[in-house]
Amino acid sequence: MSTQTHIQANKTLDCQGLACPMPIVRTRKAMDELEPGQVIEVQATDKGSLADLKGWAQHTGHHYLGTVHNGELMRHFIRKSSPQELKAEQMHPLTVTGQQLEQKLAANVGLTVLDVREPAEYAFNHISGALSIPLNELELRIGELASDEEIHVVCRTGYRSDLACQLLAGKGFKQVINVEAGMNGWTGSTEQA
Repeated sequence: MSTQTHIQANKTLDCQGLACPMPIVRTRKAMDELEPGQVIEVQATDKGSLADLKGWAQHTGHHYLGTVHNGELMRHFIRKSSPQELKAEQMHPLTVTGQQLEQKLAANVGLTVLDVREPAEYAFNHISGALSIPLNELELRIGELASDEEIHVVCRTGYRSDLACQLLAGKGFKQVINVEAGMNGWTGSTEQA
């Protein structure tokens, strides 16, 4: 969307400098203050916020309108839906802890570790052998994954990976497992790209 686009928002929420999951946490709370049909502008600098907010809106029933880029600043616009349009937020039912995943990796169980964080996050530390596909690219790159394979999905906190698990499960992947607490809870070895 053009940086010269002017969109009237009913509320502006400053999430600059915050990383996942804080823009979502603050947006969820701020939405409670809006009436159905009103628009919130969420200002963020975290590149992952684009996929996070878009995915959150899709899973809750709110209407993601778009994002305006102003240099490093992203201005996300979301319209609050009416109660009839809203969906109950659901979490992917299959989860493991970082410690459980570490045990599976040590036992050489055949599985894929999918890291859905942004490339810079992945570059500085990731689980050895993890495949990097950022959440905002996952739908386009889904063909890189085997739908019959056990896939453990990780992000920084477990939120983006939950959205990725729901997306994959919706596309017919049967063995998709979210790594709770993400890299924040990972105590195993890591490597850099």
